Amino acid sequence: MPKMSALPDVPRWAVIAAHAVPLATLPSGLWRVALVAGLPVADMPVEGWGEMLYVLGLSVVSECLALLTLGLVRGWGEVVPGWIPLLGGRRVRPLAAVIPALLGAAGLFLITGWFVYAAYADLGSGVTDSAAKQTLLMVCYVPLLLWAPLLLAVTLAYYRRRTRGADAAWTPSPLTASK
Repeated sequence: MPKMSALPDVPRWAVIAAHAVPLATLPSGLWRVALVAGLPVADMPVEGWGEMLYVLGLSVVSECLALLTLGLVRGWGEVVPGWIPLLGGRRVRPLAAVIPALLGAAGLFLITGWFVYAAYADLGSGVTDSAAKQTLLMVCYVPLLLWAPLLLAVTLAYYRRRTRGADAAWTPSPLTASK
């Protein structure tokens, strides 16, 4: 049975931050599911199967991406699980996890920066005119602002933890030690 808890050398704050990421994305996903289900969360209805699948797909994909953050504090972020064909059991190179995570964090910073600007400039008007619905929308989407900084922090902790031993393993030769 694979180990499901965080690794022992992971700082507690990193474990908490990694678990906070999927929780931060959950409210917006639930809001989108409610929108597709026809609940009165916005004044703009989702019309057609294509739009419904897109909105639901966005929720599923964003939650799955958020869950990947857990790999930065668990064993499957260091050794590929055995059930994955061709790669199972191989060690994950630190940069193979760090580079996509940093690119993801950068993209999230850009996206959330745009949405903050759009909200400030009132570019998203038309979603709802109801104060209660606007409040619900904000309550569900504001936690997304945590995703990028949490992912960045957990990624940096992963990198430091995984590369810490690389410098310690190198010992200077007598020729370089005397210089």
